[in-house]
Amino acid sequence: MGQLIDDLLNLSRVSRREMQIETVDLCELATSIVQRFAEEFPERHVEFQLGECKAARGDPALLRIVLENLLGNAWKFTSKHATARIEFGAMDGDDTPIYYVHDDGTGFDMAFADKLFGAFQRLHGINEFEGTGIGLATVERIVHRHGGIAWAHGEVEGGATFYFTLGRQRGGQQS
Repeated sequence: MGQLIDDLLNLSRVSRREMQIETVDLCELATSIVQRFAEEFPERHVEFQLGECKAARGDPALLRIVLENLLGNAWKFTSKHATARIEFGAMDGDDTPIYYVHDDGTGFDMAFADKLFGAFQRLHGINEFEGTGIGLATVERIVHRHGGIAWAHGEVEGGATFYFTLGRQRGGQQS
């Protein structure tokens, strides 16, 4: 219950916090987050790969929360596999980079993809994987505050990929 209350308070804070926009190296941030997970869970055999890196414009503290949630979910939903692979990177979108976190874990049924980013929406039972159902709602709220969108693709036992944008980039500036 305490974790749920903390998560709800954090969800509320990310909506009201004043944003400090600057250039953020998301690949460096992702690497530091995964290194922390590896130190906390040394028994796990997780291969972390970086795809193409693209600079982002956004609030570094809020973008850390996005990556902690997405990489944390990738770490969690690969935990039932003896070995795992998690990748973070970016690719070119129409007019803004598309960032992604991919894992080869449990995945999800695409029939329920529209529920992923809702508060308290869980596609896996609490007995299977711990969590409060707030993480992806927090991700979506932060991404929206940055003028972007978030979406996902998954396959049951075929892994999942979570994508997000951070608004349109024009002349090096985010709109």
